[in-house]
Amino acid sequence: MRTLQKSSPRARGACLPIGKPVLGMLLILAAIAALPVSSLAQVPPPANSPIQNVIVVFGENRSFDHVFGTYVPLTPGQAVQNLLSEGIVTANGTPGKKFKDAHQYEALDTTTYEIAPPGKSLYYYLPEVLAGGDEFCSDTFGEPFCTLPVAENYEPSMDPGYFQYLITGATGIPKKAPDTRITNYATEPPGPFQITNGTTMTYDDYAASPVHRFYQMWQQLDCKYSAKPSPANPSGCKADLFPWVEVSIGTGSNGNPQPPGFNNATTGEGSASMGFYNVAQGDAPYLVQLANQYTLLDNMHQSVMGGTGANHIALGYADGMVYTNGNGSPATPPSNQIENPNPSPGTNNWYIQDGYSGGSYINCSQESAPGVAPVTSYLAKLGLSPNCDDGNYYLLNNYNPGYYVTGVGTPPVPTGFVLPLGPNDFTIPPTTQRHIGDVLGAAGLTYTFFGEDWNIYAGIGEPGGVGDPGETNPMDAYCNICNPFQYATDVMTNPSQIAAHIQDMTGVNGFYWDVANNALPNVSIIQPSGFVDGHPATSKLDLWEGFVKDIIETVQASPYWNSTAIILIFDEGGGYYDSGYVQPLDYFGDGTRMPSLIISPYSTGGMVYHGYADHVSIDKFIERNWSLPTISFRSRDNLPDPVYGSSAYVPTNSPAIDDLWCAFSFATGCPAAEQ
Repeated sequence: MRTLQKSSPRARGACLPIGKPVLGMLLILAAIAALPVSSLAQVPPPANSPIQNVIVVFGENRSFDHVFGTYVPLTPGQAVQNLLSEGIVTANGTPGKKFKDAHQYEALDTTTYEIAPPGKSLYYYLPEVLAGGDEFCSDTFGEPFCTLPVAENYEPSMDPGYFQYLITGATGIPKKAPDTRITNYATEPPGPFQITNGTTMTYDDYAASPVHRFYQMWQQLDCKYSAKPSPANPSGCKADLFPWVEVSIGTGSNGNPQPPGFNNATTGEGSASMGFYNVAQGDAPYLVQLANQYTLLDNMHQSVMGGTGANHIALGYADGMVYTNGNGSPATPPSNQIENPNPSPGTNNWYIQDGYSGGSYINCSQESAPGVAPVTSYLAKLGLSPNCDDGNYYLLNNYNPGYYVTGVGTPPVPTGFVLPLGPNDFTIPPTTQRHIGDVLGAAGLTYTFFGEDWNIYAGIGEPGGVGDPGETNPMDAYCNICNPFQYATDVMTNPSQIAAHIQDMTGVNGFYWDVANNALPNVSIIQPSGFVDGHPATSKLDLWEGFVKDIIETVQASPYWNSTAIILIFDEGGGYYDSGYVQPLDYFGDGTRMPSLIISPYSTGGMVYHGYADHVSIDKFIERNWSLPTISFRSRDNLPDPVYGSSAYVPTNSPAIDDLWCAFSFATGCPAAEQ
């Protein structure tokens, strides 16, 4: 999920409400900080492969089965693990012979939070599927727009053939009402169902967005230790409570009591989590084309249970982010921002404190803290450490980064928030944690986060240089929580570092400018605007296809193509069901699989790569490619590469994550299980 709540009438959720800004705040830190590590670099190390440029392109909120559930590899000898290959569904989208393997249940959790709640009973029909997305078009706020010229003005970074989809797909149904566009919206069997039908519900239509928060996902996966684990599923995660979590707690209580008359429609989600697109019937055509031509990863996972913010942080830091006093020392957040997933008295799974503007931190070293013991005791039985340092409160979901910019001056002046933060400042304080940019900079390598609409957000080139940190400008769909470097003191207190490492897609020093002017950094992280990021309800997959197609074809037409790896990845599974194995690594994850592809001259052939990976695998690839150190002593990039036994998808040396090296043709000596 890309954001929380937003003050704009557009309500895209691009950021949390801005707290109490102070111009020039934290510039004292800049004065005492050491020189940026990039300034200390010597000659950059040579790459250990032909790859000189890594480009990571994010999409939002889709699981692997949700997109590729019926994909069949085009290349002979290749296999994929998905709904179709597992016999859960057929190629026409109906239940298969092993549909029961994906059966969904309702449960009881009425006393203390459980990750494997008792009292389960099989749904006869899934809870009704409810509608999401805007009912009508709007030329002011989009999703979709009404007229093409307006849409093109809002969204410049897309393949021209896809602009038409910016003005189509309005639901025609009020949000949270039964989604009558879906064939069996009220009588779906208790498992995955095809969203599209080619008539009333097409691939181009907006659809609902399921819950995908931290403690919700632990429950959705329903993980239970077994003394005699299955070799194919040693974690014991059944993934059989997805819709029950949607309808029992949804996106959170925000500390509020359960509404009167509570029922399966109250949270407004229904069973959106069980829907999948059918690529065997023509859905996601460009993504299928890429999978047929390049390398599809069918064992790539979100790093953290939950949503966008924590998972973008996982890529940037290979670790969780700690709440601090703003100067690097651990601190205690306001009490209403600490998670308490215990059910409210008299309810079934209505969390006491959880939600977009409520709890989002946990001290997981404290066994007595609500929600902690069920996770840590499960991990202990698997022989795993929670990796929670004493006294630290870790961010679990989505909060604003501790810095934004006003656009005052060129480059913009960094500003922040008054400290200590109050209970209504939904912001994680500035961090001094080491990030992948620090590792790259210390080696003399370059990196940039290209966030679409950054120029509007930061006020670059805007009249008067006035930025839009509150994102009240309807043209501003920048994702602040998606930028891992916007949390970092060493970047955000130095205007020259901001200019060097954060840019828009367009304009001078933007991504397209860099490609055209032989200035592309060694590592690029690209985040589309909220209009085209593929996020359910506020965007569509076909719009994200158009966004990535323009990037891929631009690079292919440049001299960079022969030295580049483009990694397409999503922030997380979006709360959608997935049938793949989930390997617990620590308290924070992993979570479900996500769609991911590698586009490169060294990843051709329509291959399917099975190496167990998550976001941090990209950090591991970068480090291996340039012989770099890990980010910190405790970050996940220290984990070993997987070793496999009878299953090509299950590491036997858990916790372990792949470095993606063997997904490329230049690699040698790779395990047969990964290919």
